[in-house]
Amino acid sequence: MRKHPWWPWVKRILGLAFLVVVGVLLFRYARTVDWGQVKQSVLELPREVLLIAFAFAISAHVIYSLMDLVGRHYTGHRLPRLRVMQVSFISYAFNLNLGSLVGGIGFRYRLYSKLGLRYGLITRIVTLSMLTNWLGYVLLAGLVFTIAPMQLPPTWRLDNAELQLVGVGLLAVAVVYFGLCAFSSRRSWTVRGHEIDLPSIRMAMAQLAISSAHWLAIAAVVWMLLQGQVEYTTVLQVLLVAAIAGVITHVPGGLGVIEAVFIALLSHRIPEHQLLGALLAYRALFYLIPLIVGALLYLKVEVRTRRHAPAA
Repeated sequence: MRKHPWWPWVKRILGLAFLVVVGVLLFRYARTVDWGQVKQSVLELPREVLLIAFAFAISAHVIYSLMDLVGRHYTGHRLPRLRVMQVSFISYAFNLNLGSLVGGIGFRYRLYSKLGLRYGLITRIVTLSMLTNWLGYVLLAGLVFTIAPMQLPPTWRLDNAELQLVGVGLLAVAVVYFGLCAFSSRRSWTVRGHEIDLPSIRMAMAQLAISSAHWLAIAAVVWMLLQGQVEYTTVLQVLLVAAIAGVITHVPGGLGVIEAVFIALLSHRIPEHQLLGALLAYRALFYLIPLIVGALLYLKVEVRTRRHAPAA
């Protein structure tokens, strides 16, 4: 079907229709929510809880910015480390709120190209960053689904044994990746004209450590805002499910999708207005404040680049 000229238009129409359906469902649900109670739940969050949650949010963004340092080592470019972390932070802030195509990919290409990197090199950095992010996801999800599966709502047909099977499958993916990095005799492939080198086992371990710490810090933000009403491992598992749901739906920032997953999986243990209040605070601390900081940093980079352009 991809060979037909009408196929791209079909994909766009189906994607748009899907987004419309999601939007309608979210709107219908929003009309049933007591937003007065949700507002009260946000206002009742203790200041100490908000400060600790914000500290976890900052930690998650700083940890994520280390992923491009792995790309720096992988590609061998010599941009200053702090500049690389700044590019990664800006890209991630926009990625969270506007989607990976704009943030994670578009901003990296624009910023790195302004710093003098070739497009081929940027492609390798972007690819490795995405791989690093999902490597930690796969390993953590595999571990928690296998060892400590969450308590699913009574109405769900999926039981713990089936969830453990999913976890075993994810662990197998991680094991295969590490096995290739450690023992594969072939270290390079060419995909669509781009040469991809298999990382060393030491680099794979660095990818795992950074990505896992990043996902753990994000879950700590939500867990803190829920004030320990559910176990940390449960919050982590729900967050991991919500993250993949956001990717599947292609909704920028997972807006509404993350909330829907948390309500579906935790509303039998926590009142909905408290869940929504905590998640609204989570969006403010983890999404919106970093976006404001990232936008200011991006404007600073643009101004500095324009000033130096004539001299260059």
